[in-house]
Amino acid sequence: MITVVGSLKGGSGKSTVTFNLAVWLALAEVEVQVIDLDPQATLRDVVDVRDEEGYHPRISVKGKKQLDGNRLNGVDEVLIDIGTADIEMMKRAIRLADRILVPVPPSQADIWSTQRFIQFVNSTTEGKSPEMIGFINRGDTHHAVRETDEAAAALVSLPGMKFIKPRLSQRTIFRRSFSEGLAVFELNPRGKGSQELNALCAKLYPGMLK
Repeated sequence: MITVVGSLKGGSGKSTVTFNLAVWLALAEVEVQVIDLDPQATLRDVVDVRDEEGYHPRISVKGKKQLDGNRLNGVDEVLIDIGTADIEMMKRAIRLADRILVPVPPSQADIWSTQRFIQFVNSTTEGKSPEMIGFINRGDTHHAVRETDEAAAALVSLPGMKFIKPRLSQRTIFRRSFSEGLAVFELNPRGKGSQELNALCAKLYPGMLK
């Protein structure tokens, strides 16, 4: 399955989500290929750190030359992190995708951006868009703040997108683990961040748990 992790807005946490999903799949003994289409090359940087530290399993990250349907057919799972700097590569990835995973921070600007992204995907695929899955990323951890729940309610109502309940919160452990080349559940297996990430993985890859 080819999963594109994308949005039109920077700062949504696409690279962090992609990396954590890749490590989780690799630990499940799934052959996974990661493709980084973001010129910032954040995924390559974190994998370089992981390699330097000798962490296992090792994660392979390729560039846009790997974005070919024939090359990807033999891989169990493909994760593609897309940026907006190269629109043509972005469109190409969307056309290859089986599904698009959209991390949405809880703000009105991100809801508007997600609406535009749905329209962009539909225009790119001429109405034959892959499944689009949205979830809250970087949600507030304070229960008194209602913005995260309000953003989730807004996502539910967006036509053309499937909303899933597992959410990732704005936790320091996500930034810290990423900077050290580790998935959040490798750095702190019993923490709340790990619980959130595992719940997201279970929702996205239920077949891996059978």
